[in-house]
Formats: sequence, C-alpha cells, structure tokens
Amino acid sequence: MSALTATVFARPQAILFDWDNTLIDSWLTIHDALNHVMAVMDKPLWSLAETRARVRLSLRESFPLHFGDRWEEARGIYLDRFRAIHLERLTPLPGCAEMVEALAGEDIFLGIVSNKTGALLRLEAEQLGWSRYFGRIVGAGDALADKPDAAPVRLALEPSGVDPGPGVWFVGDTGVDIECAANSGCVSVLLGPDLAAEERLRHTPHFTFTDPTALLRFVRGL
Repeated sequence: MSALTATVFARPQAILFDWDNTLIDSWLTIHDALNHVMAVMDKPLWSLAETRARVRLSLRESFPLHFGDRWEEARGIYLDRFRAIHLERLTPLPGCAEMVEALAGEDIFLGIVSNKTGALLRLEAEQLGWSRYFGRIVGAGDALADKPDAAPVRLALEPSGVDPGPGVWFVGDTGVDIECAANSGCVSVLLGPDLAAEERLRHTPHFTFTDPTALLRFVRGL
C-alpha cells in the first residue's frame, strides 16, 4: 500500500484550491474576454460550451496553440478586456464563502493554485475579502511552470512547512486539477458536478464532492 493510499482518509494538513469555477463563477467573464480577443484576431468565436470544454491551461501554455507567433499580442488583448470586466462580475459559487471561512478556522493551511494570471487572481481574492484566509495565492506566471506541473503546488505550500504529498488536498473542478494533484503526490479532490462524464480524466480523483458543504462536513468528520 502506498503512503498516499494509506493516508488518503487522514485529516489534511493543507488544502490547495483551484480558483475559477471551483470557488468563483467565472465562465461568463472568461468567455467574454476570450471571444473579444478571437474577434480582434479574426478567429472564429467560441460558444460558451466550447469555452467550458476547452479552457484549462494558463495563457502562456494555451495561447501559442491558438495564435501562434502572435500569442503575446493576443494575451495582451485578452488581459485588457478581462481587467475591464472581472471585478464587477466577481461572484463566489454557492456555499464557497462559508466553506472557506470555516476551513480557515480548522487549523488547516489554505492556499490557491490557479492558472489565472497571478496579479488578477490576488486582486480578486482581495476584492472578496478572502486574502486573509489563504497562506499563499499562486497564479499563472508565479512559478517556473503552471498547472498541471507541480511547481505552483510547491510554491503555494512554502509558508506552511508542509511538503507536497498525502497531507495535502488539491481541490479543483477539471482534469487539469486532478492531474496537478497526481503530479505533486497530493490527494485529488473534484468539487462540483462529476466531470468524469464530461471530460476524459487521466487520473481518478480520490474524492468527489458535489458541493462545498459536503466537502466541509467530510473534513470536519476526519
């Protein structure tokens, strides 16, 4: 039995969360900014369903695939549009504010690992008043590589004194999050609808919770 298998039901020492569509509802904002840059760059627009299915990686990983040599120009256009609209549309997913606040009182280190650009991510956390709950907030570009690489996990955990491994839960809503957990040796947790039916997961999550209240209840029971 591996160390991870033996300890997967132990109380976590640290919990790292994805941000977009794990804790906050951001699909419409991402979709708006993405189609804005598609229009400017004379590319076909995406449906919301296509955006939800395709958006997984950071801009520095995904935009070269879509825009080739002009990816940095496209990134600037996207970020300008995103900055103009994201704070006014910022909305926590139901139950997530209560879950985050409660977990912060459970003597568990909390952090964020997101593929959203780091500066925008921290601005959103500050806007919601959530910065105080997280020991470190890591976004795209902050570490040497982005999710699903393990580098941002290591960076997020630095202030905690907890090493990446079975004492750490990684909570997210997509296969990239589950893969990141696997790459860093952490316990993988899928939060929200079971996406196994919607996208091909390379790794099976250790836990799946349909809502944040269920996750919180489970942690408190450990």
